Amino acid sequence: MKQLKAFKEKLAKGEAVYGPFMKTVDAAFVECAGYSGFDFVILDMEHGPVGFSGLQQLIRGAEASGILPIVRTYDSSETAVSKALDLGAKGIQAPQIQSAEEAEEVVRVAKYFPDGERGVCRFVRAANYSSTPRNDYFKEANEALVILQVEGRQALDQLDSILSVKGLDILFIGPYDLSQSLGVPGQVSHPVVVEAIGKITEQAKKAGVVTGVFCDTFEAAALWRKAGIQYLSYSVDVGIYTEACTQIVRQLHANTE
Repeated sequence: MKQLKAFKEKLAKGEAVYGPFMKTVDAAFVECAGYSGFDFVILDMEHGPVGFSGLQQLIRGAEASGILPIVRTYDSSETAVSKALDLGAKGIQAPQIQSAEEAEEVVRVAKYFPDGERGVCRFVRAANYSSTPRNDYFKEANEALVILQVEGRQALDQLDSILSVKGLDILFIGPYDLSQSLGVPGQVSHPVVVEAIGKITEQAKKAGVVTGVFCDTFEAAALWRKAGIQYLSYSVDVGIYTEACTQIVRQLHANTE
């Protein structure tokens, strides 16, 4: 819980938190992200290959290196959300939320009474396999982050109602899917995309909701931080590794030929 408390304290102070998406199935890469000083990792079940049996190992890697494990679920269903939390995720990031009704359903299945109706089982990893006193576990479990991704025109049209959903901690903007919905697929720095993200951020500020975004350049990270976005997901593990390998190969050729 220490990592989650520190994470929330940073956000409450208006500070930024940084972390990569992880498509790895090897906990060593998650540990490396933790030892590097990132605040969180997003363990990606939507676009990554990991299943639930592998997910618990990645979460263990995050805990071992002191980094907050957040799981992007493969969808917003009760099974996807509750299993990730049962395995020890300290937050879930549900993709493709289009309406307040969908947002409310995610909160409902992610929280125990009185905040929701999550299916109850204490014999799970998150409860230390029942060794955590039940009342302590239910209280601690309800501290887990609920992060919702908005990525399309329909969500933008219903943004105010989504932002009003009780239990929403962070509104995450998916720039690539957003660019597609705005008719400029993949052009995440296109003026129409930049304008849309700015408007979303301003609406969220007025509603008192923290915003997040994906970025894969330092320039984009600086732009969105300046706009007031606090939850900054910087790039993807496989992309970071590929970029590092490319730079090494270029430097080797430059220095040895």
